[in-house]
Amino acid sequence: MTDDIKDTAAEATSATATAVDTATAADTATATPASKATTGKLSAHDLLRAFEAEQLKSDLPEIYVGDTVKVGVRISEGNKERIQPYEGVVIAKRHGGLNETITVRRIFQGIGVERVFMLHSPQVASVKVERRGKVRRAKLFYLRDRVGKATRVKQRFDR
Repeated sequence: MTDDIKDTAAEATSATATAVDTATAADTATATPASKATTGKLSAHDLLRAFEAEQLKSDLPEIYVGDTVKVGVRISEGNKERIQPYEGVVIAKRHGGLNETITVRRIFQGIGVERVFMLHSPQVASVKVERRGKVRRAKLFYLRDRVGKATRVKQRFDR
């Protein structure tokens, strides 16, 4: 009885493998020229790298910590979509590549508000550098403790 089950399992496995081979052959026959350029199978790492390269935005300016930036954020209300500007000082940059984020701080009605933006996200419509800041630190978290004119960052003119 167990031999019958093993034979049935072996037949099912070979039938599945044949179906997968047929489907793969059909996919490669109708593949686009861009996918034909790569020969052989892509490893998972290469596949992820290729996908991330597609998603990267190419029109981003050079952003440094201390810069005053205006970020256009896509906001959808019902079926309408609008772009709302968010202007503030970049107090931190993190990660790199597709996962690159900036933390932007602004004062709204006397209260400090910080927001983290993923630069390559579809929610970020645009990023514009309003003015360059002259700072000597990688993170400007000390600005959280300052109030009023003490939060100003000197302007840099050489970049």
